[in-house]
Amino acid sequence: MAGIPTSVVAASGLVGGYGVARWTKKRPLGGVVLAAAGAVAARQWAGKVGAPQAAALTGLYVAAFAGSHPLAKKVGAWPSVFAVAGGVALASWVVESRA
Repeated sequence: MAGIPTSVVAASGLVGGYGVARWTKKRPLGGVVLAAAGAVAARQWAGKVGAPQAAALTGLYVAAFAGSHPLAKKVGAWPSVFAVAGGVALASWVVESRA
C-alpha cells in the first residue's frame, strides 16, 4: 500500500468503514475497516512525516470519525462522512507535502 497516497488511504477508511457498516448492517465490521485503514495510514504517516505529526494526524482521523456522528444529524450521513473524509485527506496532503 506504499504506492497509495496516505490521504487516499485515510479518506477511504472513513468512507469505506461507514459504507461497510451501513450495507452489511454490522457496525463492528465497519469498525474493522475503519481501524485497518487507520492503522495503515498511521504507519505510512510515521514513515513519511515522523511520529509527532503521525500522532496528530491519527488523532484527527479518530476525531473525524467521532465528529461525523453529530454532523450527520445536521447534514445527513453520507454528506457528513464525505466532509470529514475530505478534511482528513486535505490535512494529510498538507502535512505530507511540507515534510
